[in-house]
Amino acid sequence: MSRYAHPAGSRHAEVLPEENPPLPPEDLNTLDPRVWPATAHRSDGEVTIGGVGVRALAAEYGTPLFVMDEEDFRTRARDYSTAFADADVYYAGKALLTKAVARWVVEEGLKLDVCSGGELAVALAAGVPTDRVAMHGNNKSVAELRRAVEAGVGRIILDSLDEIDRLESVAAEYGARPKVLIRVTTGVEAHTHEFVATAHDDQKFGFALSTGAAAEAVRRVLAAEHLDLVGLHSHIGSQIFDTSGFEVAARRVTRFLTRIHEELDVTLAELDLGGGLGIAYTSGDDPLDPKTIAASLTAIVRRECQEAGLPVPRIAVEPGRAVAGPAGVTVYEVGTVKDVEGIRTYVSVDGGMSDNIRTALYGSEYTSQLVSRESDAEPMLSRLVGKHCESGDIIVHDLYLPADLRPGDLVAVAATGAYCYSMASNYNHLPRPAMVAVRDANARVIVRRENEEDLLRLDVG
Repeated sequence: MSRYAHPAGSRHAEVLPEENPPLPPEDLNTLDPRVWPATAHRSDGEVTIGGVGVRALAAEYGTPLFVMDEEDFRTRARDYSTAFADADVYYAGKALLTKAVARWVVEEGLKLDVCSGGELAVALAAGVPTDRVAMHGNNKSVAELRRAVEAGVGRIILDSLDEIDRLESVAAEYGARPKVLIRVTTGVEAHTHEFVATAHDDQKFGFALSTGAAAEAVRRVLAAEHLDLVGLHSHIGSQIFDTSGFEVAARRVTRFLTRIHEELDVTLAELDLGGGLGIAYTSGDDPLDPKTIAASLTAIVRRECQEAGLPVPRIAVEPGRAVAGPAGVTVYEVGTVKDVEGIRTYVSVDGGMSDNIRTALYGSEYTSQLVSRESDAEPMLSRLVGKHCESGDIIVHDLYLPADLRPGDLVAVAATGAYCYSMASNYNHLPRPAMVAVRDANARVIVRRENEEDLLRLDVG
């Protein structure tokens, strides 16, 4: 059975019927602009990003290599800032946060959302004005809360009754009165992976509207002497491709604002509707335009408030993946091309689940292509895998690569700007890759590659 004709199996390892293989793309060399960064194109067969060729990047900085198209990132940030001109846009730092990224965010007019003391430390090191920072987290420690209050973080999103008491105590220590929002769970379950759906009641985040927990949290915060309740927060999940879930959640949270006004005579001025908007990882994905999202959400909130006779609160949103994801690619060097006769072809690269855990964790799908050269060879249905000692170390389950692929070729995986570097590890003691920013035919390191000295530095045994 030819490796060039036989389809790879599904992600549960069954072998697909040979007579009904998935169709290959029309051209293995074409870069889909919906998936690849805005400046990515081929020049003499080689893919260039930000005006810099991948071969030169790999030669100078090594592989695996995270490559960020700075202009793409900045353009997407500006698009959100423009679409939500009368609202606050917080970039969700958990998607990707470095000092350079934090500066890009502020320079393009966005605010920054952090969810740990470490992320706050990056923001402070980058010089982000702290009144432009919001702090999330379902289990913020006393030390984290102290640092947030001492730094003057602009908003703290409260996630539990314990945290309300904890922050009240910390704020009293400092003689401060931080502005806070209460995170509510609306019962809206986004149609996404179980691990990234965050608004149904049976999960760790926030206060449920349906059980009365959210109302109790509001009463607790209003009774706290050192907390200034300014609004509500809602987040329904991640990698979402339509506004229907956001619309239902916005309607429910806005009605809760009305209830607070009627029962407690309190008018809250802010409503943060979170993030979670999807991006195109494959040509089949169809993400929403920021203008469409903005128009839909603001219309719902405005209508609900007008019907209730309430002032329209200032809306906030938190795009992270939608800004960083499409701007990033990961470049790998091919090490082994192994034809498992009668089953599939495995293409092994020099990274894997230590730099991209998402496929193993969520079953995520990606697009990958040969980028160091063009090829007219017939398409070979393949599985792109890493070098770790795990059979689940898969980067792309099923993709077509040219049949003349060979060791030393460079392949790139698109849309890896979000949640790849952020979730990277040293599994099997692999050093984490470098990250370079490319723009106007220049490249610069924004995160250096780890080395063996880094790996051993904390091992004091």
